[in-house]
Amino acid sequence: MIDLYTWATPNGRKVSIALEEFGLDYQVHAVDITRGDQHDPQFLEISPNGKIPAVVDREEGRNLMESGAILMYLAEKYDGFQGDDRWQTLEWLMMQMGGVGPMLGQAHHFLRFNPGKAPYAEERYAAEAKRLYSVLDKRLRDREYLSGSYSIADMATWPWISRYEWQGINWVDHPHLLRWYLAVAERPAVQRGYNVPKFVNEIPIP
Repeated sequence: MIDLYTWATPNGRKVSIALEEFGLDYQVHAVDITRGDQHDPQFLEISPNGKIPAVVDREEGRNLMESGAILMYLAEKYDGFQGDDRWQTLEWLMMQMGGVGPMLGQAHHFLRFNPGKAPYAEERYAAEAKRLYSVLDKRLRDREYLSGSYSIADMATWPWISRYEWQGINWVDHPHLLRWYLAVAERPAVQRGYNVPKFVNEIPIP
């Protein structure tokens, strides 16, 4: 049994989707970040950085924070979803952790939640969002998934792309990424994991 501490954000959905894909038993603990639950001392014992998601593997007696580390842990422990080439999978997982997540997160902050307050920032992060979409689109031009077969790199990246409406993206410019996005969205495990810890909205479909 794994305890999952999470909220309905792209980072949280990475791990709930992975747990569903691996078919693991897990118990959900909602950490309402809008209420400040992430600062609770008990949660900080599990996730010292005060961020979701975090897990406790009861079998191993191990706490883990940081979504990328959790995905790597699950892939290694349960020997699955490592793609056709493990290093390429890690390469694209790190690209998500260092690029897609942080930059699209900034796009959300300025384009959706604070429009009109910082034109330079809006222009900068809208352009970076489009650039990242182009990188992903090019990668998927001649392969089904980011590292050949479906992997933790796809699980990590897809939830961020599922907020394309917040990022001002024109899908006409990214047909290969759109094909990938729709294919991942059709997976039953993705559909289940998307609604953890609660239903917020249907999966956006362009």
